[in-house]
Amino acid sequence: MKPQTKLLLLVLLVLTAACRGGSGVDVVVEQRGQYTYRGERTVKGKPCYGVLTLGDSIVYSGNWLNGKRQGEGITTDSLGREVLGQWNADTIVSGTVSDSLGTYKGEMNSGYEPQGHGVYTGRDGSWYDGQWTHGHRNGFGCGVAADGKVKTGEWKHDRYRGERMKYTSERIYGIDISRYQHGRGRKTYPINWDRVRIVHLGSMSRKRVSGTVNYPVSFVYIKSTEGASLKNKFYLSDYRAAKRRGIHCGAYHFFSTRTPAAAQAQYFLRNSRYEKGDFPPVLDVEPTHEQIKKMGGTGVLFARIRTWLSIVHRRTGVRPILYVSQTFVNRYLPSAPDLMHGYRIWIARYGEYRPDVRLVFWQLCPDGRVSGIRGEVDINVFNGYRDQFNEFVGSLK
Repeated sequence: MKPQTKLLLLVLLVLTAACRGGSGVDVVVEQRGQYTYRGERTVKGKPCYGVLTLGDSIVYSGNWLNGKRQGEGITTDSLGREVLGQWNADTIVSGTVSDSLGTYKGEMNSGYEPQGHGVYTGRDGSWYDGQWTHGHRNGFGCGVAADGKVKTGEWKHDRYRGERMKYTSERIYGIDISRYQHGRGRKTYPINWDRVRIVHLGSMSRKRVSGTVNYPVSFVYIKSTEGASLKNKFYLSDYRAAKRRGIHCGAYHFFSTRTPAAAQAQYFLRNSRYEKGDFPPVLDVEPTHEQIKKMGGTGVLFARIRTWLSIVHRRTGVRPILYVSQTFVNRYLPSAPDLMHGYRIWIARYGEYRPDVRLVFWQLCPDGRVSGIRGEVDINVFNGYRDQFNEFVGSLK
């Protein structure tokens, strides 16, 4: 017999001997198929304590009621880990299990896997409190990574997906426009800035919307330049018209992989307005993988991005914002941690989950609708509510 089994049986004999006198409790050894039960048996249906073994291995030791596991007990899972659990009618309800990586405490399924709500504390400093399915984080939860990064939102099969945002009138919305909002080809259309309101959030992805979509435009980013030779002829008139109506304005530059970054920065500064209270300048970076490879790789790309950001920062006195896609964040941005953590990010992500970056604006769709503007419009949401927005605006004055 294994030493662990001998020790538990010795404890069992001591406990039962102490409570036999007049308690209606007998110590028994019963064979239950291939299993052996050693423990107490009561004649009045009271809880008792016993150990169930299979050969020399303990299957369960703890409390029983009417022949079924009930209350606190100890068992072992398929990985050989000890599980301290709570049983009800022979079914485990919750438990605590530890290994070399950390400790889980919470609800469990019959296979002793985390199932339902539970808390995991890692030995590396990580932590998660939320929903589980078959041993995996699945559903809503709050967590802290080993590096201290907080993650709150939806998880799927141990992967953090993000916050599933609900769109309401309390959030702060804006748009970004270029010459295409004035039409394509020879025919042009004016923007009626007195009528601009967001009336549709696009159809490219699922969205949780509360109430009717009829939101004011609180800010607008207008494309000013591209490369070192292209400029938006409608930029200045749109900038002035929007500002007259109290809409916060900012300018963005579309980055070219074929033109020196310093020349692009100077071109943007010559053709753009930046006044106190305006939103920070934005560098729009959307290269394809082939373009990045052709220019010399990500090292060259990020060196040029840093050049543009540095020049514009020195001239305007404000740190620019970096506009990128979710794909760019996943594939390239981690190799430039100074940019990822040192600059605010405006991200294009057309999914239902809020991006997990140092977010300031989220472009949630490219196919929205705005009264007063012909055709589709990019819709954006500020990362925060009115108090945070006012604080952001106040920092620009």
